[in-house]
Amino acid sequence: MPEKNIGEHYGEIPDRERREAAQTREERRRERQAREARSEAAGAGPAPAATAALPGLGKARRPDRDLGVLSRSQPDPGTCSAGRGPPATQVCPRWIWDLVCEPAFRVTALYAEVIAEHVCDHASQAPAYSDCVDTSSHVWAGGTALGVANEIKWTGLTENSQSLTAQKQVDPIPLRFHLKGRGDRVPPSAHPPPGRAMERPPGASGAVFSLLSLLLHFASASDIPLSVQQVPTITKQSKEQVAFPFDEYFQIECEAKGNPEPRFMWTKDGKPFDFSDPRIIVSNNSGTFRIPNEGQIAHFQGKYRCFASNKLGVAMSEEIEFIVPNVPKFPKEKIEPLEVEEGDPLVLPCNPPTGLPPLHIYWMNIELEHIQQDERVYMSQEGDLYFANVEEHDSRNDYCCFAAFPRLRTIVQKMPMKLTVNSLKHANDSGSSTATGSEANSIKQRKPSLLLPPAARGPESAVTVLRGDTLVLECFAEGLPTPQVDWEKVGGDLPKGRETKENYGKMLKIENVSYQDKGNYRCTASNFLGVATHDFHVTVEAAKPDGRSHCCAHTRTQAATGDLDRSERRRLREPPHWTKKPQSGVYSTGASGILLCEAEGEPEPVIRWRVNGVPIEENPFAGDVVSPGEVSFTDLQPNHTAVYQCEASNAHGTILANANVDVVDVRPLIETEDEESYAAVTGSSAFLRCEFFASPPAMVSWQKADAARPLEGPRYHVHANGTLQVREATAEDAGAYSCWVENAQGKTAVTASLDIRNATKLQVSPRDPRVPRSHTLELRCESECDPQLKPSLRLTWSKGGAAFETNGTEDGRILIDGAHLTISNLTLEDQGVYTCSAHTALDSAADGTRVTVLDVPDPPENLHLSERQNRSVRLTWDAGDNHNSNISEYVVEFEGSREEPGRWEALAAVPGEETTVLLPLAPYVRYRFRVIAANEVGRSRPSRPSEHHETPPAAPDKNPQNIRVQASQPKEMVIKWEPLKSMEQNGPGLEYRVAWKPLGAPGEWEEETVREHSLRVMTPAVYAPYEVQVQALNHLGAGPQPQSVVLYSGEDYPDAAPVIHGVDVVNSTLAKVTWSSVPKDRVHGRLKGYQINWWKTKSLADGRALPKEVSVLRFPGQRSSGMLPALDAFSEFHLTVLAFNAKGAGPESEPYVFQTPEGVPEQPAFLKVIKVDKDTATLAWGPPGKLNGHLTGYLLQYQIINDTEEIGELNDVHITAPAKASWRLSNLNATTKYKFYVRACTSRGCGKPVTEETATLGEGSRGLGKLSEGVNATEKVQPPEAPEPGAEHAVRLLPKNWAGNNSIFEDVIEARGREYAGLYDDIATQGWFIGLMGAIAVLTLVLLTVCFVKRNRGGKYSVKDKEDLHPDPDVQSGKDETFGDYSDSDEKPLKGSLRSLTRDLPATESADSLVPYGDGDHGLFSEDGSFIGAYAGSKEKGSVESNGSSTATFPLRA
Repeated sequence: MPEKNIGEHYGEIPDRERREAAQTREERRRERQAREARSEAAGAGPAPAATAALPGLGKARRPDRDLGVLSRSQPDPGTCSAGRGPPATQVCPRWIWDLVCEPAFRVTALYAEVIAEHVCDHASQAPAYSDCVDTSSHVWAGGTALGVANEIKWTGLTENSQSLTAQKQVDPIPLRFHLKGRGDRVPPSAHPPPGRAMERPPGASGAVFSLLSLLLHFASASDIPLSVQQVPTITKQSKEQVAFPFDEYFQIECEAKGNPEPRFMWTKDGKPFDFSDPRIIVSNNSGTFRIPNEGQIAHFQGKYRCFASNKLGVAMSEEIEFIVPNVPKFPKEKIEPLEVEEGDPLVLPCNPPTGLPPLHIYWMNIELEHIQQDERVYMSQEGDLYFANVEEHDSRNDYCCFAAFPRLRTIVQKMPMKLTVNSLKHANDSGSSTATGSEANSIKQRKPSLLLPPAARGPESAVTVLRGDTLVLECFAEGLPTPQVDWEKVGGDLPKGRETKENYGKMLKIENVSYQDKGNYRCTASNFLGVATHDFHVTVEAAKPDGRSHCCAHTRTQAATGDLDRSERRRLREPPHWTKKPQSGVYSTGASGILLCEAEGEPEPVIRWRVNGVPIEENPFAGDVVSPGEVSFTDLQPNHTAVYQCEASNAHGTILANANVDVVDVRPLIETEDEESYAAVTGSSAFLRCEFFASPPAMVSWQKADAARPLEGPRYHVHANGTLQVREATAEDAGAYSCWVENAQGKTAVTASLDIRNATKLQVSPRDPRVPRSHTLELRCESECDPQLKPSLRLTWSKGGAAFETNGTEDGRILIDGAHLTISNLTLEDQGVYTCSAHTALDSAADGTRVTVLDVPDPPENLHLSERQNRSVRLTWDAGDNHNSNISEYVVEFEGSREEPGRWEALAAVPGEETTVLLPLAPYVRYRFRVIAANEVGRSRPSRPSEHHETPPAAPDKNPQNIRVQASQPKEMVIKWEPLKSMEQNGPGLEYRVAWKPLGAPGEWEEETVREHSLRVMTPAVYAPYEVQVQALNHLGAGPQPQSVVLYSGEDYPDAAPVIHGVDVVNSTLAKVTWSSVPKDRVHGRLKGYQINWWKTKSLADGRALPKEVSVLRFPGQRSSGMLPALDAFSEFHLTVLAFNAKGAGPESEPYVFQTPEGVPEQPAFLKVIKVDKDTATLAWGPPGKLNGHLTGYLLQYQIINDTEEIGELNDVHITAPAKASWRLSNLNATTKYKFYVRACTSRGCGKPVTEETATLGEGSRGLGKLSEGVNATEKVQPPEAPEPGAEHAVRLLPKNWAGNNSIFEDVIEARGREYAGLYDDIATQGWFIGLMGAIAVLTLVLLTVCFVKRNRGGKYSVKDKEDLHPDPDVQSGKDETFGDYSDSDEKPLKGSLRSLTRDLPATESADSLVPYGDGDHGLFSEDGSFIGAYAGSKEKGSVESNGSSTATFPLRA
């Protein structure tokens, strides 16, 4: 026998339960009693319990369990969980009650009842599940049994399911079994290949495996090793075979197994079929043959049956019908043209030909264009075309019905039908004066009348549908105007989500019909003249085991057969189907058994028995008791081996089932290989196989190699197929084992070894993360695995049970890198439980974490306004989904009619736990509100706006703010204020009442009302104080009493000048000026401060007069003195003082003359070392740019530095000759670095130094000589001899004497050591060098000439630039005092200055910024030309600014 899938039986249980639910318990009892009575009448008597055999299980199926008996007088404690005892007086084996009564095994309850009927002494007393447990406490839910008693839950028990899955398991446990004599196979998980282990999947409890162990004993199929002689068994056969025209060949299959090998024979239509036709191709070693699709094959049509035989018996196949379909055709007929009047109803019949289903019907014209269907035109399920009322445009001569048969790839067409619709006019349009003419030319409107279902059927009809199928009801009515069709369920509602209305409501479909869908369904067709109804009485029946659907067929049958009752209709439709099928079995000599065979159908099938293909009455076995529903036999002998066939047939078909009866007595055959190796992980169950076949039954025992007795204890369990299960394996269970199988024929053994390894562990982190939307989630899966299992470790990720692809998603949003899962740009759909699963060669493990995705809330919903008042309203709303983050706050916004449309402003904030708020409102506003929810992630989108709420107008609640004056003319007062916002106006007609009067005057207020927010008023006095009030008013009244503010009328220029008291010269660059204040009445406004104007008239050094260049400095506020900084030393100045107000400046005072004393000079223009030797150095420098007095000489200082932190003593050399511009220092240390400082001096002291560094030469080095004459371009210059061969020479051009501004230069040649020698021995004699030197000299003279010309033209340039170059120590010291802001009237730099030529000075902030001197707001001095930053004065004629010498270095290498 082939392997039998227990899942198939389980899939049938719900169907069997539904069938048996239609019968009462007493009816089933009576059926069993009747079978028992027939058996006793045949002389067999009740079978003894000791020899009772289940089909396929053999005699005494449980030798390893106590087959004790139970009776009412001896109840078995603990076996029936509901506490009910077994039936009185009769006995059944204990394990039968275990099977039937144990709640955890409820999934096999009905199947167990069938087993019990065959095992117990009296079938009528066999236990039923209802005898033990109240079945109402357990439910079937879509094929899923939920165990209440033991908290064991099973899923996956759907029809034809291939597995049972224990809840919380990582992997399902496949349940595929077959019996081997006494033994049953355990699940494939218990049968790994060598080296693999059997284990309990993680999460499965011990009760689950106990259940599996018990189920193994009740598999219903048998399988004998082919090494044992056995009858043939059909293993494969064809079903109905249709010869489609486009197939290449047609194969009719029949395969079988047996020992001896079977031979095959065929019959066709009950007669032997030979294979003499040369077109037939016969397969070797099987009964399969092919019929090529060549030429005519119609003569092969018929019903075939295959016979497989050997010396022990004959097996038969079911009938295989080979159908050669004919091409469907419409009959040739002449269709008369139809002529109807406009508005009449019409039905165009199709009557399609019969053919191989499915059938599709279309109505089209001859151009293959579909006939348009709508509320008026409808095609029924039968294919007829209905018109509720015809219209003139329905006329055409090519109405064609097309029938399509997809499986035959055929479409056939009915002859075209011609329809003519005669047009009539309404009575109102006819123009006839007679009543007869009016009636003849009008369209008569009428109420609906049903065309489908036909009116002849009456107001109701019955429809039967199978549970799980689709119910289709259709309803069509004629009438004018066109009726509308509606559907309802009488006394209930149509099932939401499963019902659809199609074809403009004329067809009602309900999918996946359940028992709750039974009842009356009413279609109602209506127009304004009336209604027509039809009721469908729907009955829901259980689906047939073969899964055939009859819903639509029932509906069509009903339509075709009119008033036939339901039983008559079913009698026309149902071929036979099995309710109990005979089962094959293996028996030992002397055993007894019974074969059951029951079938249903309409009409009721006839049951016939055969033995080896021959009717049983023609070749009976002695001792067989035969009845239509069963065959029983006792005391079986080897010659009783045969194949029994049960055939059930009626007018609509025949079904056949084979049942093998193999009587075998053999020594146990162990099919498991010897010395198999197994492995398991700690904590799981280990399975060691010992599959065997034995008849008669055998005993199985296991023992460890180091133990002399069989294994015992609760952790060890031997399955009926010989497999040893070691529960909760530990390291001590590892080792060698032996399996012994023994029966009356002999004894056999095999050995096996078991290895125990560490279980795999997983941990996913982080645990239950909460991640905002659009962020990135990273999960890690940390695993711990046995080293031997590490190579087979495979990690996978899943979400909600759905596995991810190996590398994540194609778009890269989800990335999987082994133990790491990364999801970027999280969405709400990513929320769920993520599981990491580990699979090894031996075990599986899983760990999960719940990922919560946070997001901004959904917008609030259902905004509602209540408690409406003039100044308030209550707003209530429903919270939206917070997306896993509690709402912290609601923000209520409003849109007002006084604002721009679409402009929303915040009105109130509400705590997140509240969903209502009383809102304060302003008058005269038409409001709409919306609400925004906020949580820790962010704010939601705004809700839908609420309905409008309008508040009545009122007088203003406030007056304008920020009242101020702005005047541009004397005695003018322009009063301004901030206007009221639109939400503050409170009503129409907003205006402002402005009142004013002189401050302190007792007189009346002057007032004026304006619409703008400013008013110009002329006053009699300049800068006079006034009290001013501004009040808001509208059509409903005035605002509150306004507050007075004091404003002043327009100012005029001051008309008096201050008197200068004197100038106190502080130092050479700083002077203090004092003056008398201007009287208040002469200011003509608010005094803003005083301004000093000063200019340099001449330099005392040379007495030359200078052009007037005025500098300005302002001092804010009322004061009588100020400091003048940054004056030129040793110069004469003039200054004036004036007062200024907001209007402007007044007259200047008389000029005051003062002089500044001598100061220290600026630093020398440059300092260069022009000659150096081992102990001497010659320095040259330029005079300072500004002498600031009479130059008295220079101070030369030098010290040793040597590039260390320690410096030598500073040496001073006083040079008293101002004209001397060079100096030769002697007694210096050789090979020493020095730093030199030169300062210019006057009688007031010495200025800042200019510095230079150089190093003296070493011993034996020769110094650079000094050229006494300038470079002559035409003269051949011989450079000094280099101190070392290969020295590189550079020429520098330096001024020879700067005292008289002479442009005489000398060149200095320096030697710099190089590692190369002898490259340039006579460079001075080279012509290119002489030319280069001449060109440089000429270019230098030209540049100096341009500079002198620009200087002699005079000009002015930025004081800031001068101070950056030549800071004055006196000025710097004076900056520590407090001075006013100052400005320069002109900051343009001197055109052509050295700064412009060299462009090598850094741009820095002015050292003379006077910000520290100001004692008021710097912004006060920005409106009249004053400045903060740099200042300027006149420059002395002939002064030159320089920051060093012009230097050029020329390498002597080309």
